[in-house]
Amino acid sequence: MFRRLTIATAVSALLCPVASAYAQQNNELENIERVEITGSRIKGVDLEGSVPLTVLDQQSIKQSGANTIYELLKDLSVLKGGTGTFSTSESGGTSTSTPAGQSAASLRGMGPSSTLTLINSRRIAPSSFAAGTENFVDINAIPLAAIERIEILATGASAVYGADAVAGVINYILKDDYNGAELNASFSDSTASHDEGKKQINFLFGTQIGDSHLSVFADIYDRNAFKATDRDFSASPNLSSAYSYLPTLENSPNIYYYSSRDGNELPAPNCQSALVSTEYGEQICAYYSNQHDYLETPFESISTGFMFNSTLAGLDWHTDFFYSQTKSQAYSSPAPINQLNDSDGPYILEDALFIYDQADGSNPLLDKLYIDPFTTQSGREVYGFAFDARFNDSRTVEVDTKNFRLVSTLEGELNDWSWESGVTLSRSRSEQEAIAGVYNRYQFHAAITGELCSDGTLASFDGSALNCQTGQLLPFYNPFVQGDANNDAVLATTQARPTRDGKSTVYGWDANISGELFTFNDLPAYTSFGIEARKEELTDTPSVNSQARAENDYLVDVFGFGSSLSSAKRTQYAAFAELNVSVTEQIELQLAGRYDHYDDFGSTFNPKIGVSYRPSDSLILRGSWSTSFRAPSLTQAGVKLRTTQSSFDCGTNQAVADLYCMGDGTQVSVNSLELGNPHLSAEESEALSVGFAWSPSIDTNLTIDYWYFDHQQVIDTNMTAVLDRAMSDATLRHCGLVPDGQQGVSYDAQLCEVTDNSGLTITQQGANLSQILDAYITTFEPREDEYYLPLYRDHVIPLENTGTQTLSGIDFKFDQRFNLAASQLTVALNGTHYLKFDRNKPGSDSLEKLVGSYQYPRNMVRTTLDWSLDNYYITLGANYTSSYEDDIEGLRGREIDELEGLNELNSNGKRNVDSWLVWDLSAGIDLNDNFILRARIDNVFDKEPPRVFGSRRGFDSINHNAYGQRVTLSATYRF
Repeated sequence: MFRRLTIATAVSALLCPVASAYAQQNNELENIERVEITGSRIKGVDLEGSVPLTVLDQQSIKQSGANTIYELLKDLSVLKGGTGTFSTSESGGTSTSTPAGQSAASLRGMGPSSTLTLINSRRIAPSSFAAGTENFVDINAIPLAAIERIEILATGASAVYGADAVAGVINYILKDDYNGAELNASFSDSTASHDEGKKQINFLFGTQIGDSHLSVFADIYDRNAFKATDRDFSASPNLSSAYSYLPTLENSPNIYYYSSRDGNELPAPNCQSALVSTEYGEQICAYYSNQHDYLETPFESISTGFMFNSTLAGLDWHTDFFYSQTKSQAYSSPAPINQLNDSDGPYILEDALFIYDQADGSNPLLDKLYIDPFTTQSGREVYGFAFDARFNDSRTVEVDTKNFRLVSTLEGELNDWSWESGVTLSRSRSEQEAIAGVYNRYQFHAAITGELCSDGTLASFDGSALNCQTGQLLPFYNPFVQGDANNDAVLATTQARPTRDGKSTVYGWDANISGELFTFNDLPAYTSFGIEARKEELTDTPSVNSQARAENDYLVDVFGFGSSLSSAKRTQYAAFAELNVSVTEQIELQLAGRYDHYDDFGSTFNPKIGVSYRPSDSLILRGSWSTSFRAPSLTQAGVKLRTTQSSFDCGTNQAVADLYCMGDGTQVSVNSLELGNPHLSAEESEALSVGFAWSPSIDTNLTIDYWYFDHQQVIDTNMTAVLDRAMSDATLRHCGLVPDGQQGVSYDAQLCEVTDNSGLTITQQGANLSQILDAYITTFEPREDEYYLPLYRDHVIPLENTGTQTLSGIDFKFDQRFNLAASQLTVALNGTHYLKFDRNKPGSDSLEKLVGSYQYPRNMVRTTLDWSLDNYYITLGANYTSSYEDDIEGLRGREIDELEGLNELNSNGKRNVDSWLVWDLSAGIDLNDNFILRARIDNVFDKEPPRVFGSRRGFDSINHNAYGQRVTLSATYRF
């Protein structure tokens, strides 16, 4: 933690210059275009201004105060919009969360699998753990200490780098010519009272060895956890009505309403928190997820590697290698406790409530309940009641990820042509273990009926007594007893530690040649030709106790913990050609084409056409058009069975809403099983970019670019469409579980006991589902808020090409440098304005307009004011995120009522999230030729993130952050 003295010292360091030699040139986070290689394979061609390239150079990296690649990229507007770019703040312990300890970069919000990630223009193995079913490169695995600069081309780049560069390319360029030795250390923490420190130290060494050069680096990074309870605004729920009926065991369970004589949920007498009133007039022991939410998880990483360049017999030999290891934990809220078949309201022996017996032998709580017979796992018929609860501990997983990448290339000259050939071997391997909060369902149900043996086995019943083959019979676990060590020890016996192992490997070989092909109008035309071969392999294998299996009725052995079983491999061959022709001295034409062949998805050809026009030395007009083809990722192609949750949106399909949502436009999440689909088509995209770069003077630069993407055949699951198709297709309707080998919707078995007016059941072709709903309501008299077709569990749905997304916008950059008497002052402004982000609604032909909706701000802007002296710089910066709609459509009716009572809704029944403007201040100084100090304050005014009611966190962790004011100090010593 930073104390006041530390903060005062940091601020003093920011504002007190010391004379020395620090040749400061202002280049803020996003630099105006310069001569870079990303965007073309042709060596030596001047692309300055011809492509809308964003470059983060070494100076920008160091001034940013970033410890990781994600921290460096998170404020770039081209990486915002939607949830495609994510960090460890979104990770969790379940299959619906992003993988623990991993982060991804997504250009234009089109998803991480649509962004091609390269290191020195060659690929890196993706994470073996997918985000959903999207494979992505874990940017936490890329050591920032080894990066010289980052080049970002946020337009379609498939014709040059690979058919799957749908949204563009992020190219990380390594330090390969460093001379000397450098030691860097940094420490960062918020100014709040909790310890959220980040510590990093790295070392870089480079030297000439004869005709060779060697650079070596090493980096160590450690970050503490950051909990929602560490801040007042996130410690408690925004809405008191955002409760769950399932309290933790240590808070004391509720009595499930089905066992209550008056049909209402009942609290236990020893509830540890204040009772909450429900919309039905009940008083319950409630649960709010804030108490278990981690806004950032603990994370540590180490990395090392080298870059070696040498000359052999007139050839240039380059080899680079890096190894990184990351360790992290991730947390999801405690798992709900369900029945053996995963239905609500598990049954327990009536003996559990004997602890509430009064002195006169009465038990008022028992008198309010139905005590029903139920059959235990051993076959005994006993009497008890149903309860509602969740376990105490967060579902916690620990992930250890190891990555390595080896690339070796040869370069040479052949009759004025440059050629290069290289091999790549890259691998990512992750091992995950659940270390807390995961419990075996069979052992737990044995424990609450007194049938668990001390060695974890289940007792058998011989008609008169329970018997354990090994071990001893344990006393029954009573969830209503609190603070009893022996009782807690029985619960601990039921804990499980499922594992997950994944491995992703890329093998590659490539060769290319470039040079002058011909002259046109006495101007040279340059070209490049290349071929590539690549093999990719991926496995993701969870332990058996976390897999859904047909032979076990798709019941996972543990509560609330899904998994993804995937295995796939692919071989791909490619050939590409590129031509750069100067039509006149002012007009330059770029033509490129790439042919890719996949052994599992056929072939594709993707062209690119680019043109630039320089009417003067200060102005260039530019434009490009290209296509892309992204075959399903290895996880999408190879997923065998994924236990997860799928959502259907009743707001997109009124017929679905009438049957499943009582006519409301809410979103509903259900347990489902995702399957791979051999009939998937590849995603296709068309990209267009038009703009200009204008430099009226050496100190003034302005670029404006319009961009457009039409992305077709997007791959996802579509539960809404499955429900829609099931209305007319009886093969998708199943009472109880979906049979092995079939797909569709699983309905509560009670629906098969009623018919429509023609006598047809729900599983028969031609049945009228609206009439069946009416018959169900009449026969079974559900609660008034349950007048819908009751679904069961584990709906089996395939991955599909769900539809399209079309997006467009404008990127703008401006900087103006003022040369003062002994210093420089530079003003910079850059950002993105979204014009359109339209996506078809799942299960509907209509489009949803995402710009301005939740997590899709229309405007993202970064501005800076930089003053630099010879040895010193100070930069004041600001990040602006515009307002957008709150995500209140998925809230329950009681939550909407509370929002109305708080006057948070506008006249249209909507709510907007406030815009967010945060300032940062950074400074650096050279004390001498060897020693450099830097300091940075993020969120200078300690501004809280805008309130969001549609998120249980109370704020949008994608577009905002909750750290508040944060101070970073770093020092560099050069030997």
